[in-house]
Formats: sequence, C-alpha cells, structure tokens
Amino acid sequence: MAITETRSGSSAHAEGMPESRPDPEVPAKARRRRHSAEYKLQILEEADRATEPGQVGALLRREGLYSSHLATWRKQRREGTLAGLAQSRGRKARDARDRKIEELERDNARLTKRLDQAETIIAVQKKLSRLLGIEQTTDEDTES
Repeated sequence: MAITETRSGSSAHAEGMPESRPDPEVPAKARRRRHSAEYKLQILEEADRATEPGQVGALLRREGLYSSHLATWRKQRREGTLAGLAQSRGRKARDARDRKIEELERDNARLTKRLDQAETIIAVQKKLSRLLGIEQTTDEDTES
C-alpha cells in the first residue's frame, strides 16, 4: 500500500483514506498554564528544602517547570505579591448598603430630570399665557 502526500501536507493512503492517527508529540492546542498561589508556595518550599545537588533540577523536571519560574515566584514572594494572588479575581461582591445608595442616586437623578422638565414646561406656559393675555392665578391667590 503506497502512502502519498496531499496538498495540505498530511499523508493519505493510496486508496484516498486519510490517516486517522494524530501526531502524539504535538498537542491539539497549546494551553497557557496557570498555577495557584498555594502551588507556587509549595514548589518554592520544596526548592528551598533541596540540599543535594540536582534536587532542584529533579523537582523542576518532575513538575514541568523552568528555573525562571522559581526566580519569578521568589521575587513575588519577596515583594509580598504572591500572597495577593490567592484572592479571587473579578468583581467584588457589593453589600446591601452600597446597592441601596446606588438605587437612591439613580432615583435622585431621574427625579431631578423630571423636575427640570416640569419647570421648563411651566416657564413656557407662563410665557404663552402672557402672549395670549390670559390671566394667571398665583399660589397666593389660591391659598386665600
């Protein structure tokens, strides 16, 4: 059975059947590795405990890490930023008081806008009544 190469670069059998086995050396899609703060601290502790030559190298090979990871994580630990990584990401939960304040501020803005519209309408009505010569009653007239 002859194997021929197709235009896309993949090999195919002479009968036109493509090979179904993927290359085991290449992952389908590379994924960025993310390490938790606990994991980083655990690895740093293991590396600090290593006393024999080659123990750190064995640790790095076992975990699939590079020495640059250790250097970066040690720097983060020194600066105190490694402990901050343990906090969850995203929006912080708001308490009921903050939600109530935001609701009241929205209501205040909405009512202020409606008041401005009403005052504008009243001002236009006054001007129109003066132009047409219509008698206006004031608040003082209606109270007595």
